Amino acid sequence: MEPVVVKRLDEFENNRGVFYRVRAGLGVTAFGLAVERWPPNSEHYPEHDESQMGQEEVYVVLEGSCILRAAEEEHELGPDMFARVGPGIRRKIVPGPDGVKLLCIGGVPGKIYRAPGFTESGAPWG
Repeated sequence: MEPVVVKRLDEFENNRGVFYRVRAGLGVTAFGLAVERWPPNSEHYPEHDESQMGQEEVYVVLEGSCILRAAEEEHELGPDMFARVGPGIRRKIVPGPDGVKLLCIGGVPGKIYRAPGFTESGAPWG
């Protein structure tokens, strides 16, 4: 991999303009990294936790807004806001009226990061 990689968002593999494989596209191996663009009021973001992988995640709102449902609470997130969710906590993102563009960062505390197969370049979207 090149020592420096620079790309625009539209240059990354993406699934219908929703999930962008930023980690793989930049060659990052130390942590998970993706951008997700969800249309207004979409209910398609999957409710999940990261218990199996043990991964904590950080969400950064780049554009728009959303509600983060986690730990039986709702948190309103807007531009330049950060949220961390621990591995065993169920979470769901509900985009606001203008949709949301999120930077998603993940890693396993104290352990080596192992990328899920669906995040690899050329992998099926599942």
